[in-house]
Amino acid sequence: MTRPQSLAIIGSGPSAIYLLKHIMDHAASLSPTLSEIVVFEKNAFIGMGMPYTPQTTDIYNMSNISSEELPELPTTLADWLRSQAPSVLADLGLEGMEIKEDEVYGRLALGQYFKAQYQLLQAWLSEVGIRVHSHADCQVVDVKDDAENQRVTLFTQSGEAYEFDRVIIATGHRWPEKDVPEAGYYASPWPIAKLLPKEGKHYNFVIGTLGASLSAFDVISSLAHRHGDFIRKGETLTYRPHPGTEGFKMVMHSSKGLLPHLQFDQEEPMREIYRHVSPSDMAKLMDAQGRLRLETYFDQVCRPVLQEAFQKDDLPEMVKRLKDPSFKLLDFIEEMSQQHEYDNAFEGMRIEMKEAEESVKQHRPIHWKERVDDLIYTLNYYADCMPAEDHVTLHKKLMPFLLNVIAAMPLPSGNTILALYDAGKLEMIPGSVTHVRKSKAKRHTVVEVEQEDDTSTYTYEMFIDCSGQGPLELEDYPFPSLVKNKTVRSACAAFYRSKSVAKLAKEDPELLLKIHGDTLLKTGGIDIDHRYRVIGDCGKANPRIHDIAFPHTTGHRPYSYGLQACNDTSRIVVKAWLEEVRTEAAAG
Repeated sequence: MTRPQSLAIIGSGPSAIYLLKHIMDHAASLSPTLSEIVVFEKNAFIGMGMPYTPQTTDIYNMSNISSEELPELPTTLADWLRSQAPSVLADLGLEGMEIKEDEVYGRLALGQYFKAQYQLLQAWLSEVGIRVHSHADCQVVDVKDDAENQRVTLFTQSGEAYEFDRVIIATGHRWPEKDVPEAGYYASPWPIAKLLPKEGKHYNFVIGTLGASLSAFDVISSLAHRHGDFIRKGETLTYRPHPGTEGFKMVMHSSKGLLPHLQFDQEEPMREIYRHVSPSDMAKLMDAQGRLRLETYFDQVCRPVLQEAFQKDDLPEMVKRLKDPSFKLLDFIEEMSQQHEYDNAFEGMRIEMKEAEESVKQHRPIHWKERVDDLIYTLNYYADCMPAEDHVTLHKKLMPFLLNVIAAMPLPSGNTILALYDAGKLEMIPGSVTHVRKSKAKRHTVVEVEQEDDTSTYTYEMFIDCSGQGPLELEDYPFPSLVKNKTVRSACAAFYRSKSVAKLAKEDPELLLKIHGDTLLKTGGIDIDHRYRVIGDCGKANPRIHDIAFPHTTGHRPYSYGLQACNDTSRIVVKAWLEEVRTEAAAG
């Protein structure tokens, strides 16, 4: 680098904040090569992130991470909350509450916390000579790469152009599908204000959600609080509906009729990529072509770690089963899933609530759940080494299991769910939603649901898709010039066996892509290298553009979820940058 560089960060949420944090950690090495950082945020609230802004979320929406689980920032969440004035805590619904490191707080509290950390890091970086400029209400609508001049130009919605040496895309969530409010259909729950009745009004009809995810519970909580009151007597929480809301009810459509697992205590709250295996050990698992098989990883890494975990959890039968070489990954998924299956998911949650409360209140970790999270988090950073067949298994079998087990619901949210169920205000309908018809003329949405050998239809005046973001198609990538100029390409995986291609061609032909005569599996999102540099049609990593937005990188990093992944992803990018600086310095 012959001169100090300029860096643009598109997005100002947690990934951007952790980028600033890791840059600050290495400011002594980076400041001579980095003159300024410019952060672009499309919303009015900078330094918060979409799920945590007042523009998006609601006072009744809980996070699912405690202070002790948050990766390090200048101040911990618990310490920051303790330092706030009573009026601030009152606005966050925390007035008079004891602040604890292992407690889960609302999303608005996290948003205010992140904003404070962003501002602090901005000031610290300025003190060491790296200027940080913030542009709120400034949406970047296109990005163009100039390889000849080694510069990248950003174009904003207002028509302005900005030129930089390097760009990091950290845009976070995006839903390409549009709402159809005339039919009562909403493609996502966000911003949640669009779903709420007007002040002093109620909905007196049945509302449906697609999915029983944590996002669905955000919707349920926000609507329930506006149609009744939650009353606590001792350890019991009940729900009392407001007068005139007899017709108000919420129905969740879940393909398997499952509710998420509940929050559990952890031995090590912070995930680590290499807690149970080293990089050199991972390299030894690869075959001669550099491929990592899912079953190999399960046998060599997961099996011994899980045996130890089940031993600690006093589950000897699972230890015995894992010692049997014929007990494979899919057998493990089926076995552990069956233990969470109930004829009535709500009554199942009531049973599991006792174990969860004991785990959290008595600090008794559930080791096997924690280890599964750790192990697949490690695999996440090697997913681009897996052949196509294993990606199919991962997405169809492993990921649904993981998201149900690990995306744990906070205990207060679980009690809210049970109170609504007991009051007759919450129901679940199992079965796969196969078709959604939005009728503006009739002002309703009709969903078709496959249930065993039967198909049923349900009609809703309001229906909200809470199933999360699907795989990003290349044509939906938010910066069209990068697609048009082939600066980015789809993430793909090669097949291990040619006969697998024919099988998938019959089942899911839209997932196949032909490149230079080879048939590949589209894994979702865009192609990146291990440093999160985008890869275009030329097959080479672009040294000027990194993309760390999880919806964009899901093909190669399918288990990147949550704030700990934001931290690790940002650390990887900054570490790679440091290596560049040191290499250039050594070259003279």
